[in-house]
Amino acid sequence: MSQVAEHPSYLAHHFNTPEQQHESAKLGMWIFLLTEILLFGGLFGFYVFYRAWNPDMFYNAHEHLNITLGSINTLILITSSVTIALAIRSMQVGERNKTIGLLLATIALAFCFLVLKYFEYAEHFHAGELPGKFYTATDIAGTNPHIFFSVYFTMTGLHAIHVFAGICVMTWMLIRTIRNDFSSEYYTPLEMTGLYWHLVDIIWIYLLPLLYLVG
Repeated sequence: MSQVAEHPSYLAHHFNTPEQQHESAKLGMWIFLLTEILLFGGLFGFYVFYRAWNPDMFYNAHEHLNITLGSINTLILITSSVTIALAIRSMQVGERNKTIGLLLATIALAFCFLVLKYFEYAEHFHAGELPGKFYTATDIAGTNPHIFFSVYFTMTGLHAIHVFAGICVMTWMLIRTIRNDFSSEYYTPLEMTGLYWHLVDIIWIYLLPLLYLVG
């Protein structure tokens, strides 16, 4: 019986202690987040080079972005980072029902972000402000304004994919929370999900000034 007590059900067989499992999970997540930073870092470099080569065009094109929707989406993501942090904290102190509510709030906010992004994309599609050969707008001064929208759709589109992935993971965390898989002793998957979601938030905070406030 003592051996069962010393080896909780959530502890994988290849770990000796819950602390070792938690630290290993955290290390793995930070390595994963580093690859994400490298991915978006390449896109940020792509942005810097093309903006340096076409400063006037970038300024003219950015005026066709909806700063209001971009700002609202920023507030939505910042709020969602707060709610998921509170969800993790609630589980740490054993408040399972509060964790469920906060996870639902975070998922709802993420969906709101994608809905607003859909309406924003729809505006650009209607105006013909599309990347590459699909660009048909004629009201933006400067050479090759389609380059700006190539950068815009690539960076925001990839970010939106990460938001959708976050919704999927948080939904799974919600199901597991309802299933009572987590407790004040074991909430590592929730914490790792929170780290990922904070990165999604931070990336958008960089995208807002680079794309919407470029002027």
